[in-house]
Amino acid sequence: MNFIGLDIHKKTISYCVKDISGKVQSEGKIPATRHGLREWVGTLAKPWTVAMEATMFTGWIYDYLRPHAAAVKVAHPLMLRAIAVAKKKNDRIDAGRIADCMRCDFLPECYMAPMEIRQRRRTLRYRKLLVRQNVQLKNKIAQLLMESGVSYNKEKLHQQGYFHQVLPANPEIDPSLWPLLKLTREMIERTQKTERALLRSLEADPLLAT
Repeated sequence: MNFIGLDIHKKTISYCVKDISGKVQSEGKIPATRHGLREWVGTLAKPWTVAMEATMFTGWIYDYLRPHAAAVKVAHPLMLRAIAVAKKKNDRIDAGRIADCMRCDFLPECYMAPMEIRQRRRTLRYRKLLVRQNVQLKNKIAQLLMESGVSYNKEKLHQQGYFHQVLPANPEIDPSLWPLLKLTREMIERTQKTERALLRSLEADPLLAT
């Protein structure tokens, strides 16, 4: 069994392959792409197990390597640094210490949710972003009106009919202000439309319905 440590960055992945005794079998750097991983995996002698730190790039690499490896493990970054402190630090050394931690059974593993769960979490995070942006945009419309001394109905301000029919007739609104109000309203309507589509997809998800 070979033990492989990966140090993952946005564009490159540094790797270190060690045998059970800790002897380096190979090390190097590959592009952080599916094509780069596919070519690299084809050079590895089986069986092998691989580990990497949890980062924003970990998910797709974890999913790609699972069918090829005997095991794919993900390490908790802070706990890993506490266990494997190195005086010298570079990508090659980091990959080697991850391989050593796994080889010696010291790797502080963290839970990696199944791909289906991670996909749903991503959708929920995106919906949360849209809701937050929607609130900010609505507050911006109120701010633009208040700083210009325009009176308005707070309860009806964000109703479509009030905004498009009542506000344009308000003589207190300076002509230079209306393009900003209209642009902000269009952004609100786009985010609301996207949010409704996300909600429909989540409501139809059988996993979330159970």
